[in-house]
Amino acid sequence: MTDELIRLSKLMAERGLCSRREADSYIERGLVLVDGEVVNQLGTKVSPLVQITLARQAQRQQSSLITILLNKPIGYVSAQPEPGYEPAIKLLTLQNQFGERTSSLKSEHFKGLAVAGRLDIDSQGLLLFTQDGRIAKQIVGEDGKLEKEYLVRVNGDLPEDKLQLLRHGLQLDGKPLKPARVEWINREQLRFVLTEGRKRQIRRMCEAVGLRVLGLKRVRIGKLRLGNLPEGKWRFLRPDENL
Repeated sequence: MTDELIRLSKLMAERGLCSRREADSYIERGLVLVDGEVVNQLGTKVSPLVQITLARQAQRQQSSLITILLNKPIGYVSAQPEPGYEPAIKLLTLQNQFGERTSSLKSEHFKGLAVAGRLDIDSQGLLLFTQDGRIAKQIVGEDGKLEKEYLVRVNGDLPEDKLQLLRHGLQLDGKPLKPARVEWINREQLRFVLTEGRKRQIRRMCEAVGLRVLGLKRVRIGKLRLGNLPEGKWRFLRPDENL
């Protein structure tokens, strides 16, 4: 029913205004207007039909949030460090910044900076770090439909029926996988386009049809492409780019 009340922070996140955590912060600071009236009480429930507006201070804060594109090399972990391995965030240095420097890296850029869409330690390619909860939700949200594209070097035979199985019909951990686009690029390499990102998904999919993965590289997230970004280098998301 459309008249059932919903938590304001949840509604804000569903509308893509910000993350739920950011919504709670804005509400607490009196930076959220519902039908023109300031709401500053956490846990407030509203009609799903209300008009929600962020105050200018919140809008300015959101416009200052940064997102970074990194070409992660093999051997770096995406998030939590593991013994003997470096976290990929260590690559975000001034020396590793690529291209024209319209913005420089500052200490405040690391506040709240988190990986959005991990890559395995033995995988490489496009990895995003962001302060923006809206971007993170698009990439890792359960209802996300954002495409992620991978180039996968494999070894083994793949008859047509197994190729069709990679595209649709496999299960992981007892749950069916969403349909995927899978095609040969050459005799040794497949292109995968997925809209979900379960743990080691592509490697496990390949194992299920008798293939061994020799190399895996993510080249696209949504509209963002790895392009000519060198391995180990990073750059800021440009104002004209979006997912």
